[in-house]
Parts: sequence; C-alpha cells; structure tokens
Amino acid sequence: MAHVATDPRFTALIDVNAPVSQLGSGFTFTEGPIWHPVEKHLLFSDMPADVRRRWTPDGRVEEVMRPSNKGNGMTYDAELNLLVCEHATSSVARFLPDGRREVLASHFEGRELNSPNDICVKSDGSIYFTDPTYGRMPHFGVERPLQQGFQGVYMLPPGHRPGDEAVLVSDRYMFTQPNGLCFSPCEKFMWVNDTEQANIRMFDVGPDGRLRNARIFASGIRDALRPGVPDGMKADRDGNVYVTAPGGVWVYSFDGIKLGEIHVPEQVANLHWGGDNWDRLFFCATTGLYAVQTRTRGRAEPFMTPNAASPQQQAAPATDGLRIAPRRTALIIQDMQNDVITEGGAFADSGAPTHAREQDVVANLRRLAEACRRAGVTVIHVWFVCEPGHPALPQNCGLYRGLKQANALVRGTWGAAPVAGLEPQSGDLVVEKMTMSAWPSSRLESYLAGGGIDTLINTGAWTNMSVEHTARTAADKGFRVIVPENACSTMNADWHRASIGFAMQNVAEVTDVDAVIAALGG
Repeated sequence: MAHVATDPRFTALIDVNAPVSQLGSGFTFTEGPIWHPVEKHLLFSDMPADVRRRWTPDGRVEEVMRPSNKGNGMTYDAELNLLVCEHATSSVARFLPDGRREVLASHFEGRELNSPNDICVKSDGSIYFTDPTYGRMPHFGVERPLQQGFQGVYMLPPGHRPGDEAVLVSDRYMFTQPNGLCFSPCEKFMWVNDTEQANIRMFDVGPDGRLRNARIFASGIRDALRPGVPDGMKADRDGNVYVTAPGGVWVYSFDGIKLGEIHVPEQVANLHWGGDNWDRLFFCATTGLYAVQTRTRGRAEPFMTPNAASPQQQAAPATDGLRIAPRRTALIIQDMQNDVITEGGAFADSGAPTHAREQDVVANLRRLAEACRRAGVTVIHVWFVCEPGHPALPQNCGLYRGLKQANALVRGTWGAAPVAGLEPQSGDLVVEKMTMSAWPSSRLESYLAGGGIDTLINTGAWTNMSVEHTARTAADKGFRVIVPENACSTMNADWHRASIGFAMQNVAEVTDVDAVIAALGG
C-alpha cells in the first residue's frame, strides 16, 4: 500500500513505498505504544480487554498486566517510571521499576477527572495529559456519571506530589474531546487535537506551563469514505506533526501544511517512535500492531536517552527537589585558568583570586566534577585561549583590550593552563573560545548535540560575565541550565550576588554543589 505525498517534503520523512509490517493481531482495541530505550521492547494497551502487553523484536507478544484499569496512553518519565492514563480509575498512575503503583492525580477542584487519555512529559519533569470523557463510556472504560462538566488539558508541575490535584492549563470550554498532545522539539509550543472537532490547536507554553495563544493548526481531519479520526499525535525531531486520521496517519509541517499520508491497514489510534535509532514508527491500530521505517526520528523526549534507567544513572531527588538525568547532562567548567583566578596571573589585581578563595571554588568544582564523572555526566572544560600577539582579538570593549594589554591567556603559557586541581581527566572534553560566552566561538554546541545533552550544569570563573552569558544563550537555545553558585566566582562578592540573585534567576535553576551532588546520587 503506497503512502501519499501531498508536498515534496514528505519523501524526506518516509519512502512512499515503505512497507507497513504487522507485528501482532487479534487484539480488541490497541492504544498507547511506548518503546523502552534500555530493555528494547514496546509496551501497548489493549484497553477494552483491560490488559497491558509487551512486544519484543523477536516477535513475541506477552501480557504484562491484567487487569490494567483499562489503561490508555502511556509514556515514561526521565527515570523510566511508566506513566499510564487509566480510564477505569480516572487517574494518572506511575509504575516504578519494582512494580509499585502510585496515583499521581485523580481529581481537580475536589471532583474526579473525566478519564485521562494521552500523556507526555516535558524536560523539566512536568507531566501533561488530556481528559476527555471516553473512559466513562461502555467498552472503552467504565460507564459512570461525569463530575467535571468540561474536558480540558492538565499539568502535573515539577515537584508534584502523588495525590495532589492536577493543574488545569487550558481554557475550560475550548475542547469537546481533547485527545492527542505533543511538544515541539524546543518545548516552546504544544499541539493538542480534538477528536470530535476534527482539528489540531497549537499553543505557546507559558513560563508557568500554561497553554496560551490558542490557534487552529489543522482542521477538517475527517473523510466520510475512510475510517479514522484525530487521536494519538507525535512530533518528529524537526517539528513535523504526525496525527492519526482517515486511512492511517496524516503528516503536517511545523507551519501546518499537510505533507502527506502514511497508510495503515487498520484505523490507527496512537503511534510512537522506537527502535535503536528512534526512526521506526509503531502504530496501535484497532486489532493490530504495526510498524514502518522512516527517514526521520521522533522528537527527543526525556526518557529516550539510552541507559537512562540503570541504577547508577537514575536521577535522584535532592533535598531541594532538584532532579538530574546524568546521561542527558553536561558539566561546564569555564575559564578556570591560572591567569584568571590564580595569584601571579594576569588578572590577579582584579580581586578574582580573593573571591575564588572565598567561594572555595576550586575545591567545590573538584568535588562536583568527580561526582559527575561517577554518575556518567559529560565534563566539558571551556578555556579562553589566544595565539601569541592576540591576532584578530576584537578590541571593541574594555575586557578584550585589557586582555591583550595584559598579554593574558596565551596558548602554551602557564597563564592559559588550568588551575591546579581542575586539570581534564580521561573522558573529559576540552573546547577553546575567544568570547565571554562559551557558545559563539567554540565547538561546545556540536559536542552537546552529538551527546544528546539537554541540561547544563554551568560553572566557572566570571559569574557575571562568562557564566551568565553562557546561561542566557543556553536558555535561548532551549537548554535547561543549573547553576551551583558556590562553583562560580568573579571579581568580588557584590558582582557575584548581583548576577546570581537577579539575572541568573530568570534563565537558570540556582542551587549549590551539595544539592547537585545529591541529585546525582552522591
């Protein structure tokens, strides 16, 4: 069965003749596919049959849980706990690796949710889910009266405690039956479809996590001659949107242009990427399970990094609630060089050596770097290095003019070398720069992209310059930034406090070294 390209860009995403393989059949109504990145299997729901199943690449399909509270949409969090939308209990439940079940949320304003349906997780740990009424209907759930009186989209914010009420993030009366939802790759936008209205809306995700500036992204997703409705929905790494629809799955560009249709033999209810490279698209389609090879990959979600769930790599809560997924995190150690913070260095008269001692920054950073290496966090040293004579170093500001006048940070000299105790270790990376920020003049971004890193522990000298500039740009690029303030120093305590207490609060999570080490399991 050939797929249909309605825009030339479609063929960059999938071969129009790519075969759709049947992996299993004979089910009642399949839903909620999700790939385990470590154990390499696909979980899926057989909702009316009240069972959860697992498919493995050797072709086996086996039951995992029965009864399953008529589970529907599923995903994992960054620690590979399974999150399930349960129709029978009107709950979002979390299943820990040891099998324990926790109810994360079941109520809003003192009344039961309708029936959580589909679910996704943001990189900050917040959980979003839709709440239509299908789980209170016969066959798909347990028939019972509604309590809410509307159908919305909800969030469980970072730090949510099991049992606390969900936070409504959409307009109460915008949706008829909200269903599939997904983030854009940058997480600044979210798409939510409505099965009954046969459309998709696009939202801005506000700083508080609420959905703002609703606009119709796609409409008319129906066909009187073919079965299929907007239900499950996912985005790929480039922000194209894949939604279940008549004939299978319809694909839209980021700006809402229909690119084509992936044809599947049965009506598709949900979909997700999986496989070793996240380039195989799995479909839960009525009585069958199917898959097709694509030429793209799914949007990077928090759970997707391989090995994220091994015990020594799991994110653990710190005393301040900080959570870190080590394999998606890099420690940036910036400008910790002799000329910058050591007595006898080119900038010794600036006060930098004194403030570094007051902060105990070298010892704190050494402890932090050791903990990061143990946990599997990538350690990256960023050094300001100039050639002899400082050729082509811009002289547009006092900082660069002073650097050249002091003949500082010259390649091969003691001044450009790392301070004692913070030398690179085996497995560390080193990048060189010629700017205050670590971004524009180094290979930092290439290392982060290649390593699948989305979280930065940002440290080093010049809190109010290098560290702050790097944090601001990182935030603009969509990175989560953590700043342990006692792993940073500058010329004096006043400048340090001004940066940490004001500017950094808007672009980073400010904490301390002990909290970060605790979050790494140390």
